[in-house]
Amino acid sequence: MKLLVTGGAGYIGSVVAESLVARGHEVCVLDNLSTGHRDAVPSAARFVDGDVRDASALAMALATGTDAVLHFAASSVVAESVARPLDYFDNNVGGTVSLLRAMEKTGVKRMVFSSTAAVYGGPEELPIEEAAPCAPENPYGWSKLMIERVLDASRTAWGLAYVALRYFNAGGATAERGEDHRPESHLIPIVLDAALGARASVTVFGNDYETRDGTCLRDYIHVSDLADAHVLALDAMASGFSGALNLGSEVGFTVLEVIRATERVTGRTIRFDVGPRRPGDPPALVASSRRASGVLGWRPRASALDEIVRSAYAWRAAHPQGYTR
Repeated sequence: MKLLVTGGAGYIGSVVAESLVARGHEVCVLDNLSTGHRDAVPSAARFVDGDVRDASALAMALATGTDAVLHFAASSVVAESVARPLDYFDNNVGGTVSLLRAMEKTGVKRMVFSSTAAVYGGPEELPIEEAAPCAPENPYGWSKLMIERVLDASRTAWGLAYVALRYFNAGGATAERGEDHRPESHLIPIVLDAALGARASVTVFGNDYETRDGTCLRDYIHVSDLADAHVLALDAMASGFSGALNLGSEVGFTVLEVIRATERVTGRTIRFDVGPRRPGDPPALVASSRRASGVLGWRPRASALDEIVRSAYAWRAAHPQGYTR
């Protein structure tokens, strides 16, 4: 198939692009490189340097024909979304509307959307099922939920088929691609920085949550398992499915447990300090993947916490400066 991957120079998007190329698909990556890296884009993929809000960039990306779009381009830092909500709604929601207009114009009617378990807010029950109430606690989560509503309205209005994959914390790496955010905001690479001496300590944001050790609890999925689900979602749309699916390990880990796992993997002691809670952080998010298992035939294969940390550590050891040459 001919596939467009927006945000394909970013962490998850680049790994999905790698997986699609390996399966023989013809891939175009559209990315403005505001947070992504040109070197993360697979060499076999066509690259368009541009923003999803730019009609000319979209026309160029879609010019050679496209069977489906996998949409990752978004701002995704929770604390930043609380401080700059208008930027998040502009980039995430506005960018998706711009992309959908271009798709409708060119007759592209399939999208796999990178959503988030943050659409649920602080859930009443764990693990979270898709039927749980959606009540985001931050503008990032609200922007993703609004996009899901736009996708469903487009399905009704002009026949868009879509799969919105709701996941929370991607982790780990492939041999070629890993996390390189600047500044880094994700827990596992931050903890690895401390293990490798790149930072003195880790700040744990709050230790008074109602979890087993007082720190936030999250669901971690290996990025390769996420990539598999995106590929399977293309088949699900071809079979007539549209809607939202959770991708979860159904086993959550606290911040302190991630620190301890990193100590096990690296053999190094990691210092940490406790800071105040961050605005918009729910205490616990763990997603059920029962529906995804039934619809996609998907199961995580590499998402044990130590395996996630081990692959991330191996990538960092091989790429100590990230994508900087």
